[in-house]
Amino acid sequence: MIVRVSGEDQYRLEESAHAELNKLDTAVLAAIDAKDETAFKTAFAQLLGFVRANGARIGDEEIETSDLILPPDDITLAEAAQEFTGEGLIPD
Repeated sequence: MIVRVSGEDQYRLEESAHAELNKLDTAVLAAIDAKDETAFKTAFAQLLGFVRANGARIGDEEIETSDLILPPDDITLAEAAQEFTGEGLIPD
């Protein structure tokens, strides 16, 4: 699975990471639904941190289509409320 963090890099993650991505995405959605800015920032940072720590960065010379595009790390709660809708950003 190829994941892009907007304004940053692309990362190649193993399919086995999908369950953890879903768990982290669910925590982000819960924080958005609760309109809890602190919980949102924490949960979203954990999601991005997981991608960065567990994914292999794809070099600039390699062109890959992203399976998933995550917003940049400076997204606000209000912006996220518009992007993280329904089942979240991570497709099942």
